[in-house]
Amino acid sequence: MVDKDVVRRGYDALAETYAADRGREGRGRAILARFRRSLPESARVLDAGCGQGAPVLRDLSASATATGLDVSRTQLELAAESVPDASLVQGDVAALPFRADSFDAVTAYHSLIHVPRDQRRRVLEEFARVLVDGGRLLLSEGTDEWAGTNPDWLDTGVEMQWYIAGAARTREHL
Repeated sequence: MVDKDVVRRGYDALAETYAADRGREGRGRAILARFRRSLPESARVLDAGCGQGAPVLRDLSASATATGLDVSRTQLELAAESVPDASLVQGDVAALPFRADSFDAVTAYHSLIHVPRDQRRRVLEEFARVLVDGGRLLLSEGTDEWAGTNPDWLDTGVEMQWYIAGAARTREHL
């Protein structure tokens, strides 16, 4: 079971290590570029679980009004440095602090993997609530269901927890 406080404390404690470890290129960036091109001009986009802001929030802010949301205050401090034009909000993806119909698009790159199993549907309902009619959602996670914990993630002595619903269950929730 994922404990959100463990996840928040973990990302606060290893924010810089995680930022240095996070991949900058690859298939996810190409998919994001196609997604960005499909958005309307002047799109308002929420990056749910933005972390340190790179690369997703930074890429979004190049062509949209971007807002980053993350549970970790320390990750948001790094995001403020790397994406100074983005609005940043600390919060929980299961209770988004935004009005209905606030965004043309929502991205969630590997952030759902830290949501407890019993809150997954609620998070997707929150995404739907803040999206305008016809809004777009881009999310990523693992293809197979898996849950786990690592008491020494990235060799830092910091615990991290995950729950990956997998493709089939995520489709059901959507």
